[in-house]
Order: sequence, then structure tokens, then C-alpha cells
Amino acid sequence: MSIESLTYAELGDRLGASPEAARSLARRLRLPRRPGNDDKVRVTVDLGEIQYKPLPARRPARDHRAETDALNARIEQLRAELAKVEVEKRRIEVSAAGHRADFERERERCNTLMVEALTLAKHAMSAREKAARMEGELAAHRVGGLWRRLVAPQTAVSEPSRAVSAAEAAARRKNRGHDPVLVGVPVRA
Repeated sequence: MSIESLTYAELGDRLGASPEAARSLARRLRLPRRPGNDDKVRVTVDLGEIQYKPLPARRPARDHRAETDALNARIEQLRAELAKVEVEKRRIEVSAAGHRADFERERERCNTLMVEALTLAKHAMSAREKAARMEGELAAHRVGGLWRRLVAPQTAVSEPSRAVSAAEAAARRKNRGHDPVLVGVPVRA
């Protein structure tokens, strides 16, 4: 075809589009433009090279009132459901707060009981140790007393040895409260 110089309105008429669509097409295709004597921009174009298909016209607006009413009804239904869910959520939060308070009280009670149990275990262990020590002392006295009765009449005790025995007895009495626990003495549980 031939090259023509057209205004945007003329180009739009030839292509079956609006003048704004013709101006946009000229910019997009970078067609040469120059101002005319009538202060209108003219585009130099070969219509055979332009492959332009206008978009199909939109359908005329129809009445969407029925669809709008149905959607509004559904929105109201969802709002009512949301209100019910929020009430249920608040009820569950109150219940959870009550359970949390119960949990905290029980945890405090458990901690108190654990402290008491550990204290009682400590006292029981101390009592067992003391009982074992006393049993050891008792066994030592029994064996020592029996030994003295068996050995003393058979040996002739002189005065100097009695003085040593008295000194040893005094030292034993002095250290009596600090006797170590005897090894091998069974501890009763």
C-alpha cells in the first residue's frame, strides 16, 4: 500500500479504534510524527504494514441486582457466623485463663511438696547416719567391756600400766562425741 500522512482521528477511523488508541499505537510502533499546518500532529504510516486488531467491544452493562442481593445476603450470613465464632472464642479464652490459674496453683503446690520431700529425705538420711554411728559405738562398748572382763583378771596390772589405762580412758571419754562411723557396720533402712 501507499504511505499516508494521517491525524490520530483519521488513523483511528481507518483502524476502527478511538483517537487515543491510534496515538498509543503510533507511539508503540514509533511511527514518524510531525506537526501539521492546522496544529494537529500527523503520523506517516503505511497501513498495509500495521497489523492491528481492536479489542472486541464490551458487553453492555446488565442488571446485576440479583447477584448483588445474593452476595449481600451471603455477607450478612458470614458476619453472623463470625459473631458466633468470636463469642465462642471469648468463652474458650476465659476457660483457658481458669485452667492456667489452676495450673499455676498446682505447680506452686508441687514445688512446695518437693521442697518438703527433699527436707524430709535429708532429715531421714541424717537420722540413719546417727543411728548407724550409735550402733557402732554400742557395739564397741559391748566388745570393749567384754574384752576387759576377760583379759583383766588374767594379767597382773602394775601401777604404771594403770596410769596409762586411766589416761587412755580419759582421752576416749574426751573424744567420745567425735568417734568416726565404724566401717562394716550395717545401716538399717
